[in-house]
Order: sequence, then structure tokens, then C-alpha cells
Amino acid sequence: MNVRELNYRIVTSRSGGPGGQNVNKVETRVTIEIDVDALPLDDAQKARVRERLAGRINKEGVLRVTSQAERSQLANRDRALARLEEILDDALAEEKPRRKTRPSRASKEARLEAKKHRSRMKRLRSSFD
Repeated sequence: MNVRELNYRIVTSRSGGPGGQNVNKVETRVTIEIDVDALPLDDAQKARVRERLAGRINKEGVLRVTSQAERSQLANRDRALARLEEILDDALAEEKPRRKTRPSRASKEARLEAKKHRSRMKRLRSSFD
């Protein structure tokens, strides 16, 4: 999904971390806010986004992504947009259903043999009267 074409809001604030006096003067932290209901998705996809990104979505249904790793506002904005795109793509990805598997006969025998070996080792360590 190309997030640059979506309707989002950019909020800037002062950032922590490296940058010297720049940190104290310039608002380089970028927070991108996007309303989940405004996304061009069908209802099932919106529900999947809400479910998988519940920790990032507030009560008003706004998804937030923040970046403050870079020293410039422009670089942080690009980084936050890329992260938003990645997060939405991951949330919308269909998960393959898990196929049930059974342990092979060889793996069962190897497990039992390891248990017998460990049992023998412990039995040999015990003292005799």
C-alpha cells in the first residue's frame, strides 16, 4: 500500500538523543497519524488492521507511527512513512493456515534414546551403599 497517497497528519516535536544544540532548538521528531476508518480498505481489512495493530491505535481509531532516529525532520518523516507502509503491509498480509504435523518414528526413537541415556548417566552418578 502506498501511504504517500493517503490522507495523514504529520505532527512534529522536539526529539531526544544525539544532535547537540540542534535537539534543543529544532522539532525533528515526526509522528504520523492516520485514521483507520479513512483507509481505502474494505471492512474485513480494516478489522484485521485494528486487531493486529491494537497497541498502536488509540480510542479515536487513529494509528500513530513515530520516528526520531535521524537528525533532520525530513529524514524522520521519510522513515516514519516507510515504517507506516511496512506496518500496514504486515497487518494486511494473509497468514497461511497451519498444517498439523506429527513427529516421525525416528525422532520419537531419538527422543526416547536420549531420555534413556540421561537416565543411565544419573543412575551412575548415585552413590552405592
